[in-house]
Formats: sequence, structure tokens, C-alpha cells
Amino acid sequence: MASSPAARLYTPQILALAVELANVPLHDGLPLRGEARSRSCGSTLVMGLALDQSGAVNEIGMQVTACAIGQAAAALFARQVAGRDAGQLAKDRDAMQAWLAGEGDRPGWPGFELLAPARDYPARHGAILLPWNAALDALCKAEAAS
Repeated sequence: MASSPAARLYTPQILALAVELANVPLHDGLPLRGEARSRSCGSTLVMGLALDQSGAVNEIGMQVTACAIGQAAAALFARQVAGRDAGQLAKDRDAMQAWLAGEGDRPGWPGFELLAPARDYPARHGAILLPWNAALDALCKAEAAS
């Protein structure tokens, strides 16, 4: 018996990632705030960031209202964002957008292969990109304020 599309998309690994967000709460001690919303599904993400002296992310918190795919993408983002700056995050996001559109290789973000089944579901693409878009929103606001 073939598995359903939902079973192929919402794997135990994806669901386990979604649970990790409990370890990355949004709190008032994070000075930068960014937001993103998926036009395709309505998922939202509010992110708080703190940066080190070089402008790289050193702390993150998130409030995510999204499907398990969006939550999993946010958890993968939180695992690996430390030490990255706005330029690196923009490059990563652009590579993901291209790959989701069927152009280019799968991005090298660690763990991103777990999200590969969602490529066949365009309605989930916006949810996958939420954390990168929210982080870039926060970092653009920081640049504009300085």
C-alpha cells in the first residue's frame, strides 16, 4: 500500500524538528525583531536576534505559527544560524528559493535534505523560507537604524 502524500511530507523526522522550537523561545532580551508571512499558506514567524561584535547572529528566539514543514524549517535554521551574517543569510535564502523553483542544486544548509520532499508542494515553499525572510527583515532594520 502506497503512503499518502501527508505521510511522505510529514515524516517522523519533520515532526521531531517541529518540537525543537520549544528550545528557541522569543523573549524581550533579543534587541532585533523581524517578521515574515507566507503568502501561500498564511504561516507567520516573528524572530528576535542578537548579534556579536562582527554583526553575526549569536542568539535567536522565535514565535512560529506554521505547519510542521514551516516549524521544521525554523528549527533547522535555529540549529545553524549562529555565526552567520546578513550577506550569508541572503545568499542561503536565494539558493533555497532557486532550488524550490526547480533551478540549481539543493542548498547546503545542514539538515535541509529533510525538507526535500516539500519541494513537490509549492504551497509549502513560503513556510520553508519564513526563518530566512524574518532574519533578513530583522537584519535590514538593524542596518537602517545604524
